[in-house]
Amino acid sequence: MSALAVKPSAWALSENEDEAFLAQVRAFLEQALTADLREAGRRTLGAYSDIQACRLWHARLFERGWIAPGWPQAWGGTGWSARRRFLFDRECALNDAPVLFAGGLRSLGPLLIEAGTRAQRARYLPPILSGRDLWCQGFSEPGAGSDLAAIATRAVREGDCYKVDGSKIWTTGAHLANRMFAIVRTSDGERRQQGLTFLLIDMDSPGLTVSPIVGLAGAHEFNQVFFDDVRVPAPNRVGEQDDGWSVAKRLMQLARSNNTPAALVRRALRQTARLVSDAAGDLEPAIRSRLAGLEIELVAFEQLELAALPTGRAAAGDQTSSSMLKLVGSELHQKVVELAVEVAGPYAVASLHAVGGYTGEVETGAHVMARHLAVRAATIYSGSSETQRNVIARQLLR
Repeated sequence: MSALAVKPSAWALSENEDEAFLAQVRAFLEQALTADLREAGRRTLGAYSDIQACRLWHARLFERGWIAPGWPQAWGGTGWSARRRFLFDRECALNDAPVLFAGGLRSLGPLLIEAGTRAQRARYLPPILSGRDLWCQGFSEPGAGSDLAAIATRAVREGDCYKVDGSKIWTTGAHLANRMFAIVRTSDGERRQQGLTFLLIDMDSPGLTVSPIVGLAGAHEFNQVFFDDVRVPAPNRVGEQDDGWSVAKRLMQLARSNNTPAALVRRALRQTARLVSDAAGDLEPAIRSRLAGLEIELVAFEQLELAALPTGRAAAGDQTSSSMLKLVGSELHQKVVELAVEVAGPYAVASLHAVGGYTGEVETGAHVMARHLAVRAATIYSGSSETQRNVIARQLLR
């Protein structure tokens, strides 16, 4: 197996304080990550691992006080530096920890800390930390994907509530979440970005229906959500009415800065390296060269991540760094998984849901293809690669 592809880079252990911190982290992971949790982590295909494994791993991190590394300590975070958060994430990936169902932890929680009311923080932050609340994102619609300004789901203010009608699509984990953060249209302005409002919606609200969408790999991760006179209390609005575009942009910055972190790509590269090792002498030398090249790209991405996010999150006025991280991370992730498909060869044509009792190369190939199909969405969600390049170009031209 390529030592480059599976071991942390030497620079990560350059300071004594890093070594002491990593020793503490590794001791915890050795105890808390049971064999079944590690297996769930290895079998992760999409945005999160098996939901039961997610809940158990969330509970153990919460009990240890490490569930929200990116939050301020005053709100239940760890108070770690960006470097320590980076090292912790990478150790979790190297030990096959489950990937959390974490829209609340990674996006909404930090947004509410910045822009929520005191009542919203008191109501929503504690259950995000404990894992009692799972949040899905209601942004994309049948006619509004990367072009979020085309949102058509309508909300009308009636007394102390908003009445919501319309639908959201490609809603990851809506069948598991008990809450949704969404943008809806409350008026029509001169520009399409005007007239949007950011709402927090309970998934058990009367008139709300979740319809499953089965992905290319046969997994149920996406959904379409329908709203039929769904009533949302006005205090569930984040920011001002008709100013939801500003709130949504800030949330997207937060999401783009961490939805394809270097640790996630390293997890995928580690899995690809295992395939290369198992293939032994059956591979062309060029494959090993490409694996080494991807490791070099990943180390560069890790350095970018550390340099771009000194506080662990993109600064409120800085759209460039979050778009750079999302663009580079998602495209590198796809390249790593594409190499795994090549290494698996003809076994990658197997379907994960049709392998039956087959094991070995057939089962491995089926998992490789399922992961490849799942990762295709990485350059679309949170804004397509084209969108990220446009954001970066606009910032540079200014």
